[in-house]
Amino acid sequence: MTNMIAEIAARAALARQTAVPAPPSAPAPEAGPLTLAIDIGGTRLKAGVLTQSGALASGPVRANTPHPSAPSDVVQTLVGMVSGLGAFDRISIGFPGVVRKGHVLTAPNLGTQAWASFDLAGEMTRLLGRPVRLLNDASVQGLGVISGTGLECVLTFGTGMGYALFADGQLAPHLEMGQHMCRKGLSYDHYIGNAALQEVGAKRWNRRAQKVIAAIDELVNFDTLLIGGGNAKKISFPLPPRVRVVPNEAGITGGVRLWDSRLDTAFG
Repeated sequence: MTNMIAEIAARAALARQTAVPAPPSAPAPEAGPLTLAIDIGGTRLKAGVLTQSGALASGPVRANTPHPSAPSDVVQTLVGMVSGLGAFDRISIGFPGVVRKGHVLTAPNLGTQAWASFDLAGEMTRLLGRPVRLLNDASVQGLGVISGTGLECVLTFGTGMGYALFADGQLAPHLEMGQHMCRKGLSYDHYIGNAALQEVGAKRWNRRAQKVIAAIDELVNFDTLLIGGGNAKKISFPLPPRVRVVPNEAGITGGVRLWDSRLDTAFG
């Protein structure tokens, strides 16, 4: 009997040593609504579904912006892009132009005449069945990167130049700075945009970028300047104090903050 008990105890000890540990339990799904965030650019379209904290639940997905960029063509491309992203509860859209109350007023890099007065928010709600908030794309990018302290300016270097300004986290009325005259009859869009980069080359483009930063600093007297957009990564000179490059993904991740109840988007 003693030998049998000892054998059973030894087998139990061996089983404990060789047992496969149970897999860790999966984290509980994050509470809160899911946001489909869309970033419309003059060159590329991007989208992803975000959790309440701004983490990607699915995506991102990307597609080339149709050219010519008629509203119907862009909307059709967006609907096709997001069809595989799964469920979402609401939609945020960053648009490269002046928008008011869900409508597009100007679209310099897409064709303003075709887009003027287009109810982009209403059309996307009709097609996707979810409420939409629409804001200028640089403003959405800013929502994804600002600290909420002081005067924070956001520039985006891409097809053109986007601009947004925040005072202690509050969005200022939008200024279409890319259309403002910069040097020798050129707007900022034409001076620092992607076409200028291709025309003058990276070295001269970087000298232009330095001049743009200095001019915006003199105009705004910002505490912090945040530079995003697809061409921000082409900056090769040491940035001045108070200036830094931010991830281009903020054009999507800022979409959650677009639904902040304290944010007035009427004059986005």
